[in-house]
Amino acid sequence: MQVLLNILIVVGTVVVMEGVAYASHRWIMHGWGWGWHQSHHEEHDGIFEQNDLYAVVFAGVAILLFAVGAAHSPSLFYVAVGVTIYGALYFVVHDGLVHQRWPFRRVPKSGYLKRLVQAHRLHHAIEGKDGAVSFGFLYAPPVDELRAALKRRHGRRLGRDSGSGSVRPDGSRASDPGEPIHGDG
Repeated sequence: MQVLLNILIVVGTVVVMEGVAYASHRWIMHGWGWGWHQSHHEEHDGIFEQNDLYAVVFAGVAILLFAVGAAHSPSLFYVAVGVTIYGALYFVVHDGLVHQRWPFRRVPKSGYLKRLVQAHRLHHAIEGKDGAVSFGFLYAPPVDELRAALKRRHGRRLGRDSGSGSVRPDGSRASDPGEPIHGDG
């Protein structure tokens, strides 16, 4: 029975982490923490960006949860496992699949992964910290809803291909939908 409870804690934590990530992305990274996150929305050279400091902070939180959980609360230890699994999923999906920051490339042609990539590209369609859409990392709202939200917020018509290709720093679209966003990769 305890094993089942531990599994439920891990799975529940992964699910809750998407909400935590959404809130952190929307109100911290696109709010008072924009100084670090801005680097993620701009073209850059090199492997790392200042935004990667958020991964260090979140890893530190997970390490703290592991330490406190191991010493005082087995349940908290399994929360730390869930946070770590979410972090690994984020790394694979966001950094690997969406931003192509790995040496191999895979561009999804259909299904949920394609929608996830399109939703994040629509997030990058807006310059600056205000007016963006799609702040989650593993949940992607329907692309048509995101396009409509951008149109309402910005009063301009987005191209039919919005979300299907990369957005360059000048707002133009890359012709290759597999081209990394803002020079990532």
